[in-house]
Amino acid sequence: MLSPELTAAKPLAGLKVVELARILAGPWCGQLLADLGADVIKIERPATGDDTRHWGPPFVTGDDGENLSAAYYHSCNRGKESRAIDIATAAGQAEVHALVVTADVVIENYKVGGLVKYGLDPASLLALNDRLVICSITGFGQTGPKAGRAGYDFIAQGTGGFMSLNGDPASGPQKAGIAYADLFTGLYAAVAILAALMRRQATGAGAHVDMALLDTQVAVLANQALNWMVSGTVPSLLGNAHPNLAPYQTYRVADGDIIIAVGNDGQFARLCAILDLALAEHECFARNPGRVTHRDALNAEIAAATARWTKADLLTRLEEAGVPAGPINSLAEAFADPQVIARGMAVKLDGIPGVASPIVIDGVRQIAARPSPAMPH
Repeated sequence: MLSPELTAAKPLAGLKVVELARILAGPWCGQLLADLGADVIKIERPATGDDTRHWGPPFVTGDDGENLSAAYYHSCNRGKESRAIDIATAAGQAEVHALVVTADVVIENYKVGGLVKYGLDPASLLALNDRLVICSITGFGQTGPKAGRAGYDFIAQGTGGFMSLNGDPASGPQKAGIAYADLFTGLYAAVAILAALMRRQATGAGAHVDMALLDTQVAVLANQALNWMVSGTVPSLLGNAHPNLAPYQTYRVADGDIIIAVGNDGQFARLCAILDLALAEHECFARNPGRVTHRDALNAEIAAATARWTKADLLTRLEEAGVPAGPINSLAEAFADPQVIARGMAVKLDGIPGVASPIVIDGVRQIAARPSPAMPH
């Protein structure tokens, strides 16, 4: 069983990060760096702190029932030190400047130009420390006609095309159940920061990294973007189906729903054998392109066959035959899954619950040794 070795040396030990960020994308990046061993100092507004401290219920409570901030806040601030600094004051600006002089990285997510009046904008900070890697995270980036607009994950999902792909034709476009653009931007930001640090080793020069939620959302359209670029056909809502594979979706069984995700013709033939269907021998269905073209007819046959099975029996048979399939778990069921338990994905640090980083290096789960910081004073 994997478990976090909280005292083990981490890859980013000794890296100093100043986080002038709040809500999700910037803090998600900072938490990832903290999990990998960086010393992350989070700057929060005096008295109120990060907005997400108040984004509840639910709130984490202490032994005496005291409010320890919203669960949302704890989802993205593990491993950091927090300081209450009013950047609108000369004293606060001086305090941030003192931190930046010895820092390696600054993460900020203010509107474009929003830090200039405080002397905390990228140009001013690089003048103090020319080895600094500054990562600016905004909704639309540092350039372009929309650069000055405030950006939110929901808007990025819609503007960037994702919502036009996500949802059922009957219900219409849907956003993801998590802040998809924020989280991906945080991940890409961490990659960009580490790349800039690698370059600094060779050149000695810092960098200004420009990360935008909209850029990221467009970038992760992946195969769907290429499908449109190559074919000229705008993708439509497919619900749980796959645009390039079939059968690859959910199917109703006698006691619920399961996922069947066939990735090649051999798997399809084995699925047909289990379901007692002759489809694999049919010219229209023997190869994946034909199955995608004749998706509706294919699904009608499969759905009629799966309806006669219970969830447990069919999943067992499919696993034995090497046909990719799985359940649709609630979060409670997901965290009770033996594999999730074995991998140590649920953690508790000083009484604060959390979800572990997915990164394992040399058998060691990369996770910070301390929970999210208390409200600074």
